[in-house]
Amino acid sequence: MRSVELFVGAGGLGMGASLAGFEPVAVMDWDRWACDTLRENKARGLHPIAHWPIHQGDVKDFDFTSISDDVSLVTGGPPCQPFSMGGQHRAFLDERDMFPQAIRAVRELKPSVFLFENVKGLTRSSFANYLEYIHLQLSYPDVVARENEEWLEHLARLEEHHTFGSKDGLHYRVIKQVLNAADYGVPQRRERVFFVGFRGDTEIRWHFPNQTHSKDALLWSQWRSGEYWDLLEVAKKNRPEGGRGQARAEKLKDKPDSLPWITVRQAISDLPDPEIQPDLAAHFHDHHFQPGARSYPGHTGSPLDEPAKTLKAGVHGVPGGENMLRRPDGSIRYFTVRESARLQTFPDDMVFHGSWTETMRQLGNAVPVQLARIVAEDIHETLRLGS
Repeated sequence: MRSVELFVGAGGLGMGASLAGFEPVAVMDWDRWACDTLRENKARGLHPIAHWPIHQGDVKDFDFTSISDDVSLVTGGPPCQPFSMGGQHRAFLDERDMFPQAIRAVRELKPSVFLFENVKGLTRSSFANYLEYIHLQLSYPDVVARENEEWLEHLARLEEHHTFGSKDGLHYRVIKQVLNAADYGVPQRRERVFFVGFRGDTEIRWHFPNQTHSKDALLWSQWRSGEYWDLLEVAKKNRPEGGRGQARAEKLKDKPDSLPWITVRQAISDLPDPEIQPDLAAHFHDHHFQPGARSYPGHTGSPLDEPAKTLKAGVHGVPGGENMLRRPDGSIRYFTVRESARLQTFPDDMVFHGSWTETMRQLGNAVPVQLARIVAEDIHETLRLGS
């Protein structure tokens, strides 16, 4: 099954789709550093990037009708700054809003299904009307805005089209859900809204994959069974205070059926600390100590024995505390690029281009590879059984 990846960035969503069995016929982004990252890994033969047809340029200039192959899936994370908590909250007034281009790709390629991702901020009440506008445009991509038509006028026409129940033309059955990456085995609490739409003529039933991991299961393994500490060989004197987590665990009546959330310690414990062991850390690519970390209210770093806080790109680079590790003794340091890649479930043999700030921007904007693969695998299997 063929796919097209828009706004690929560092490639998390695209890699997940490729690992799920989709074959990309076009992978595109305008960002030089992100494309350099992909090109180098392609030249190094990194699977699955090695066979990607990479296009650097503005998606506005890409002619999707030039793709002659049938496309089963269109994926992408339209730039999220208009909706991000760290952005300027301009939404439809922000020229960086790329949802119109994502919708154009769906209209011109007519895929069996699409998968788009964006920040949770898009679901805030202040964007409610625009969220519905996106939803209806994805549902009826052929109902295009007229010249000089305001978006609210276009929304009204889409609402009329929807309530009339018309099935003429291209239409999709669209569902959206906020997924927390930690609930799917990613060592990071990262909430993002996902849109999935199946073309109306496919007659497919689908729902988002069920969660596999939970916070309660982690707390049980830490404060009830103790197997978390035993497996990681953490002595009692090196364990943090239980606090509210231990109190919550003690209220659990039964051991949860789900798997435990994956923690920062589990994700990076085999890597030497670049601040304490710089000579050993130098043997790992992109694993260098970055000075300057500081803590202040709201930016206290990620505890070692929890999933990381959401890695962020920020409007002006990396915000000053969210991409930090907080050790049990209270000391802090920035995550290295390699550690951040681990937290985003990129493979260890992948390398990244640009300065630390630039590379962290790529990683902060990415979809965790594992989460993307889980959702895309479910879609792939559904299409396979439905064909």
